[in-house]
Amino acid sequence: MRRIITATVNNNSGVLNRFSGVLTRRQVNIDSISVGATELENVSRITIIVQVADLNEAEQVTKQLNKQIDVIKVSDITDEPHLERELALVKLNAPATVRAELFSVIDPFRANVIDVGTRTVVIQVTGTSEKISAFVDVVAPYGIKQLARTGVTGFTRGNN
Repeated sequence: MRRIITATVNNNSGVLNRFSGVLTRRQVNIDSISVGATELENVSRITIIVQVADLNEAEQVTKQLNKQIDVIKVSDITDEPHLERELALVKLNAPATVRAELFSVIDPFRANVIDVGTRTVVIQVTGTSEKISAFVDVVAPYGIKQLARTGVTGFTRGNN
């Protein structure tokens, strides 16, 4: 079962290593991990997507992560109203003869062309993991030369 876990941590050396070490010891697979600065100086947010067997395992992982040094707060936000986004950069084969067609295909995804070469284009798309995967499936017939995905980042909606 897929779970989205967010954590705020002190931005110190080794925090990410200790954080991921807990997951390794519990043999929990990390599908995605994203780390970045927050609105508070010296505090970072970690967003991970993990695969766990059941809710009990997700709760145990959350509790163990909360016990780590430099961890401020860990929350499983999967079942709460939340926002999540991922970014992908996709370099596609795009000779001039297919570009108009390609641009009309990417338009419903609200993707942006960020680089144009003589035989390739680079497209940026943001959204949920499902949207990114659907985009990749749609443009794959054009020939993907390179693909880079950032991993999911997110937090809860509302006043919390």
